[in-house]
Amino acid sequence: MTLLLNGEQIIGHRMKLTANLKIEADDMGGQTSGTDKSHKGFKPKTLTVALTIPYKALDNLRTIMRLAEATAGGGQLQTYRIVNDTAKAFGIRQVTFSDGVSAREDDTLAQWIVQFTLSEKLSNPEKVENRRAGNGVTTQSAPGDGVAGSGSAGSTGSTGSTGSTGSTGSPEELSGFEAVLKKVDTYLGGTS
Repeated sequence: MTLLLNGEQIIGHRMKLTANLKIEADDMGGQTSGTDKSHKGFKPKTLTVALTIPYKALDNLRTIMRLAEATAGGGQLQTYRIVNDTAKAFGIRQVTFSDGVSAREDDTLAQWIVQFTLSEKLSNPEKVENRRAGNGVTTQSAPGDGVAGSGSAGSTGSTGSTGSTGSTGSPEELSGFEAVLKKVDTYLGGTS
């Protein structure tokens, strides 16, 4: 089995990879015996790598540790392009180290039993979710800014023209109740 991270081969004996895809779901049955579940999305796929490295091949273990401890700009974990048949079958192209690296001394042979986990980075579901989330945030924050801006302008005794520039288009953004409160605030603030 071949495992390459950014073109650097991970060398060891009896290498085994276990790929996992976690599907998030909530039970909709409540206290009943219903079996319906609500789908909440896919978590990043993971690859658990297990292998042995003889004591005399110390550099192979050092290579794994160097790759696991590497960071990119901003202190983020290094992202690696992966080449492996299991990763290819699961559609995993980029990974980062996650959940640590363990190296345990074998009881009978002069070797380490090494295990580490690689987590998928920038999966297709993650890219789709990021595209959806970008549109929702900007629309939700605008109405709150308009109400706060008009209330503070009215209470400082500003002129009507200054107050209207701070809340451009706020009559269209306010609900019925908020519009009544704005009229009361304007009346009490002394502006017309």
